[in-house]
Amino acid sequence: MTVEADEASVSSGTPPEVSRAVGERESHRLRPEPKPALPGRSPQLLDAIPAQAAAGERTSPETGERPEAVSPLRRMRPWRLLPTPTGTPFTFTYAAVLVGTSLFATFADPGVVASALRGSSTDVAHLAHTPVFVLVASALWIAGGITSPFAICFLVVLTALERRIGGRRTAGVFVLGHIVATLATEVPVGLSVMAGHLPESSLHRLDYGISFGVAASIGALAGLLTPWPRWTVLAVFGGMLVEDLIAFTDPMTSWGHFMALAIGVGTWPLVRRWRRAPPGPSAA
Repeated sequence: MTVEADEASVSSGTPPEVSRAVGERESHRLRPEPKPALPGRSPQLLDAIPAQAAAGERTSPETGERPEAVSPLRRMRPWRLLPTPTGTPFTFTYAAVLVGTSLFATFADPGVVASALRGSSTDVAHLAHTPVFVLVASALWIAGGITSPFAICFLVVLTALERRIGGRRTAGVFVLGHIVATLATEVPVGLSVMAGHLPESSLHRLDYGISFGVAASIGALAGLLTPWPRWTVLAVFGGMLVEDLIAFTDPMTSWGHFMALAIGVGTWPLVRRWRRAPPGPSAA
């Protein structure tokens, strides 16, 4: 091209240096200008070739940060272990009620508290006269206080279960374990009193708390975990129940915990089906 420009300059009488400068300006004008880099992309990458994004430095379009800059704590999201009013409304509301009753039991007059607990007890005498009332009222108290192991399990387990199958279904599992395990432990007491094997005072045995519902929820949640966490949860919780049974401090309640756990395990086909079909508005 330079030779041709020199020949043209000779024929036209134009100096070669001037012709060469004009040719370079024309060549520069014909070159396409580079596109400005998009936000969050490396300027060396082409938009039409997505494979280059894997080799380049990726950044988040929203924050402009690299994925490596996100902290492990943020990836784990530990706050999801606790209930929230929008994410887990059933567990959050129920936990608020339990906090209220626990504070009442701690700071109210001991005589008033004892009377309230006796009136909420699911003993045989109350189940024979006001079964619905005591089954509901007994689940509004935490045996052992707000710092008991079952209170902690309530928060973590019901939150995890509700995030997987929805609020109404979680409530169904909890209520199923609470009612069935209560009846399974109290009905034999009534029959034993009628047969003369137990004194009549056994009809007024104080029985209240959320432990049966929590045990059933643990059993149900285990069915939604992968094999290693599933059997670890069942082994640890089952070991705790065996220790309570060996201690023989309250054998009826200890057997009730085993029954409630078995009820939760029995719901595995149902809860797995619920998880495969995400709950709609009616199930949330």
